[in-house]
Amino acid sequence: MLDFDRLLVVRRSRTSPRLGLPQNWQSNCVLPRSGFDDSIAVLSLADPEQELQTLYKPDEPVFVGDVDLHFGGGRVLFSSIDSHQRWQIFEISVDGTGLRQVTPGDQSDVDNYDACYLPDERIVFCSTASMVAVPCVNGSTNVSNLYRMNADGSHIRQLCFDQEHNWCPTVLPSGQVLYLRWEYTDTPHAHARLLFHMNPDGTGQMEHYGSNSYWPNSLFYARPIPNHPTRFVGIVSGHHGVPRMGELVLFDPALGRREATGVIQRIPGRDQIVEAKIEDKLVDESWPKFLHPYPLSDKYFLVAAQPTPDSLWGIYLADVFDNLVLIRQEAGFALFEPIPLRSTRRPPVIPDRVDLDRQDGLVYLADIYVGEGLQGIPRGTVKKLRLFSYDYLYPAMGGPQGVVGMEGPWDIKRIMGTVPVHEDGSALFRVPANTPIAVQPLDAEGKAVQLMRSWFTAMPGEVVSCVGCHEHPSSSPPNRQTSALAHGPTEIAPWYGPTRGFSFSREVQPVLDKHCVGCHDGRKRPNGVVLADLRGRQQIDDYNSAYHFGGKDAGHFTTSYVELHRFVRRPGLESDYHLLTPMEFHADTTQLVQLLGKGHHGVHLDTEAWDRLVTWIDLNAPFHGTWQEIAGADRVEPLARRRHDLRQLYAPQCNSEDPAIVDLLPPPSPIVPNREPPTTGGDVRCEAWPFDAEEAKRRQVAVGGPTEWMVQLAEGLAIRMRRIPAGKFVMGDSDGESDERPTCRVDVGKPFWMACCEVTNAQYAAFDPLHDSKVESRFAMQFGVRGFYVNGPTQPVVRVSWRDAMRFCEWLSRNTGRRFTLPSESQWEYACRAGTRTPFYYGGIDADFSLFANLADKTLSQYVCHPYRKDRLPLPNASKYDDWIPKDTRFDDHGFVSDGVGQYQPNAWGLNDMHGNVWEWTRSDYRDYPYVENDGRNALALDKKKVARGGSWRDRPLRARSAFRLAYRPYQAVYNVGFRIVCEDQ
Repeated sequence: MLDFDRLLVVRRSRTSPRLGLPQNWQSNCVLPRSGFDDSIAVLSLADPEQELQTLYKPDEPVFVGDVDLHFGGGRVLFSSIDSHQRWQIFEISVDGTGLRQVTPGDQSDVDNYDACYLPDERIVFCSTASMVAVPCVNGSTNVSNLYRMNADGSHIRQLCFDQEHNWCPTVLPSGQVLYLRWEYTDTPHAHARLLFHMNPDGTGQMEHYGSNSYWPNSLFYARPIPNHPTRFVGIVSGHHGVPRMGELVLFDPALGRREATGVIQRIPGRDQIVEAKIEDKLVDESWPKFLHPYPLSDKYFLVAAQPTPDSLWGIYLADVFDNLVLIRQEAGFALFEPIPLRSTRRPPVIPDRVDLDRQDGLVYLADIYVGEGLQGIPRGTVKKLRLFSYDYLYPAMGGPQGVVGMEGPWDIKRIMGTVPVHEDGSALFRVPANTPIAVQPLDAEGKAVQLMRSWFTAMPGEVVSCVGCHEHPSSSPPNRQTSALAHGPTEIAPWYGPTRGFSFSREVQPVLDKHCVGCHDGRKRPNGVVLADLRGRQQIDDYNSAYHFGGKDAGHFTTSYVELHRFVRRPGLESDYHLLTPMEFHADTTQLVQLLGKGHHGVHLDTEAWDRLVTWIDLNAPFHGTWQEIAGADRVEPLARRRHDLRQLYAPQCNSEDPAIVDLLPPPSPIVPNREPPTTGGDVRCEAWPFDAEEAKRRQVAVGGPTEWMVQLAEGLAIRMRRIPAGKFVMGDSDGESDERPTCRVDVGKPFWMACCEVTNAQYAAFDPLHDSKVESRFAMQFGVRGFYVNGPTQPVVRVSWRDAMRFCEWLSRNTGRRFTLPSESQWEYACRAGTRTPFYYGGIDADFSLFANLADKTLSQYVCHPYRKDRLPLPNASKYDDWIPKDTRFDDHGFVSDGVGQYQPNAWGLNDMHGNVWEWTRSDYRDYPYVENDGRNALALDKKKVARGGSWRDRPLRARSAFRLAYRPYQAVYNVGFRIVCEDQ
């Protein structure tokens, strides 16, 4: 191990700006160009106390660092400032001779730094030539992506086309490049720095560690362990707080790649479990602090360390036995970047696989149903893939809140088109090279079944291969001939025109102009009501936000967009970073689609209109389609030209221009729908119904025997059931939605038992201990928080499909010997009404529900809460543009998201939460009325949509009436749908 007697170190004055350490959302280009006292020095291990030998010290007070030693041990690369005050890559021999600037420095607005040697003598490095900026700081920090050049600085080629920084490239024993990539496309950016690896030519870009993981927030200076195929060591750090420094952690991706599953040990911390904490300033209070690890083996590491807040930064030998041995420290200076001065084994040379004469690549997907991304989705569901790309932010503009859209997304999304998925789940298609691309699997209705909140990039001529949807990186494709391979590659089918940024005004507003503004025209109705104004030519002029937002680039929206986006639940700016439940944000879960799907006042959309609305929803409801629309042509066009020119120099195969603003077409003549005449049956009568609460209780007792029964699930865990008497009632609502009519008399012929409350997370865990009801995503940026939790033990279980609910019933039936199932629609509505004919068992549509139901009320305004606090601390100055979820602010039920079951007053039969809290699966197919019990709708078909009833915490009273219905696919796990059980009487 100790086959060296000298170390290279960076010697930096403690008075140097920020110790030369950018914050964790920055790279070198933000550091001052002067004020440093830096040198590269040689430390003798024979006598560590002797004076350091200076290898290189610049004539000017500039930064020197990012040292990389050649495999032969004779020369080093480093970053510093050139004579034009730009960052460049330099090289010097270890004897102090041969100093040269490697990067040409011929671009006066480009910084280059942080380089490493490749096995074939070429060099990979970070550069700001992408002309991309970090959005969360309003474009004030330029992004650095990875580039490659020859040893003499010629033939520079861009390798990565990423939204945010690439950091710390180094070479793996395999010859691949390991690097840190930051991304935050609709995910929490404070936690989304992933280790990636790729081939030296840019092909094969793939996650190495940390996808969909809140921990670690960042993994700087990762290096592979010598003589081990998979292990690496890195510095675990946070987002805000201390820069780059943090905890020294040893990993093995062979054990796991998510959060702490691949952790071997924190050093020091032998025999201690490493907790995957969700924090913003993750390591600020953790000591010792470490930087720049250099592994000598899987047990010993050279490292820069500061053991206590009062210590100097020195060079140490750390080991897995919790020893930390000081090698050298120096008063007034910090010593960084220890590297043994010796030759090392050169990794194998991976030949280039790119074809620079091509402008495209191929994507081969072996089987989309393999992997966690579509777990539980039946084969044959996915018919196509929607492809879109990104136009990333330009410097000195933009911001987080209210820029591209009202609540996300971060960047312009460029709709490309679709490609087919074969019956066996395979796909093979051609994509433009050097272009970041995301895919969305679409069902037969063109709705996204899963959202890819990341991207892949094909190099020219590359074949990008995926096994499935978010499969494990070590997965291998099936050993069979797929249909896609048999048919050959397909081209992208355009989406109503050429590739372009998705603009609400261009793509969605024409749908509103045609189908909606005939009524939603901003004029007062005869009854005094003013409907939402969906005309798209009026811009709002009063945008404001309590969050950190985009300043002058924020709030450039039309009144129609402001009105419509409120009815779209979507990932928003930063959704839960864990892998999304399949169909989590499926368009069918959004109120806009549910409203129109019921034939809203006779509105009937054609196929293209539906496709435009659904695509808008699936793309996270953006408004703007170009940066020019946001920041103006005067600011954007010079930067767009510069980005284009640099792409032509370093990635000429890329052809993803930012189009100019497309003029809007004149609005079409609106269609004023004919109101559908009421369906007959509104005067259906039922003998001895309705009846009051006292009569309901009398009938319940009259059945005989106990009225309550406790079903034991496990020790100390039971479901409380209430006996529901037989009877007749009128089902549906003659004044309700079209699918609630015609009303009809239904005979519930036998008494039955029904659970008083929805099944809770704790109760469901007795059946499936691995289930997680997860969280509701918060608004705005999130720092150290995951969201609003709905997985508490007394909260109703959600994100369970109809099939899961039925499996629970089957499990309970086997364990008890009684037949448990889900209620039919008639059983559910009959039990909910408990003899009433009013919209709710507690009264009419305007009744105060605060004591009876957890519905969308004024409490939901607390969605606008402090982004740095784990507890819910509402922001006091929230504007109407922050607080946009539709709600009934007349009442306050004190329930926020789903609440513990049984906290609201029950109906006359002792049933709680029949209105609100969460929707509840029934066993019935979604069919037209009149309701017929034995027409097959309760036959438990697995291929029919199933009815959910009752409304939820996110629904206003109109949607939580006794008769209101929604329908979801039986395999769909929905964010606000749970269930309660029934049992046949004996």
